[in-house]
Amino acid sequence: MKLEKVSENRCFKGQQAVFAHESRACNGNMRFSVYRPDREIQGEMVPVVTFLSGLTCTEENFTVKAGAQRVASELGLMVVAPDTSPRGQNLPGEDDAYDFGSGAGFYLDATQAPWSSAYRMYSYITRELPEVLAANFHCDMTRQGIMGHSMGGHGALTIHLKHPETYRSVSAFAPIVAPMQVPWGQKAFRGYLGEDQEAWRAYDACELVRRNPSDATILIDQGAADSFLAEQLRPELFEKACEDSGQKLELRMQPGYDHSYFFIASFIEDHLRHHAAVLAR
Repeated sequence: MKLEKVSENRCFKGQQAVFAHESRACNGNMRFSVYRPDREIQGEMVPVVTFLSGLTCTEENFTVKAGAQRVASELGLMVVAPDTSPRGQNLPGEDDAYDFGSGAGFYLDATQAPWSSAYRMYSYITRELPEVLAANFHCDMTRQGIMGHSMGGHGALTIHLKHPETYRSVSAFAPIVAPMQVPWGQKAFRGYLGEDQEAWRAYDACELVRRNPSDATILIDQGAADSFLAEQLRPELFEKACEDSGQKLELRMQPGYDHSYFFIASFIEDHLRHHAAVLAR
């Protein structure tokens, strides 16, 4: 698949780049950023960790704010950050709200018109993007990890739990863990998936972990001063679901931290080392 190079910058003995390509799943042009450590550029096959961003974000937010490059270079990790939704589909209401439509793909495959024509982020992340990466970079697709923030944390947890053999390591910052029970998730699921809540269960981390816990240890950092904690995030629900199913979970409540990228930047090194320890094996 042909890639268009949007930008490339030397960074911590590697290259930080942004690429664009035509996407079948998302019916148009999609962008992703990729940090390439020198060993990958020189031909060594390296592990790849995909970071899924949250509401309103593009591929840029994580790339310029999280400070992942230094540690990714040290560990020899390729780190990929895709956009959060299709863009420019000209669908009614696509750009009316921050929590639905553009910038709010929720990492699912929409089944309801008109969203089903392009809002297929689950297929994009799990099928199309890996094909693009494997065809264009020296990344070992048998050593993949996935992480994310907020809406992207929801995506990371659900995708790992559906594909634990593919995404062998997983972590999240302030994830939406029970979308069926919180306003952000209910709005998105109703719009993209319709009123049948049985269809919603396939994209709810609490539901998935109760049915199919993985062998991985899930790392979650959650800011205790996060303004979305009580209404939208509800980590205690996922903690209980993990206890019920025997899923290994390391949930770290971080005093004083909020929902911002300052929070992510404070703990990104821990998360990258968490992934590297698994993917080195």
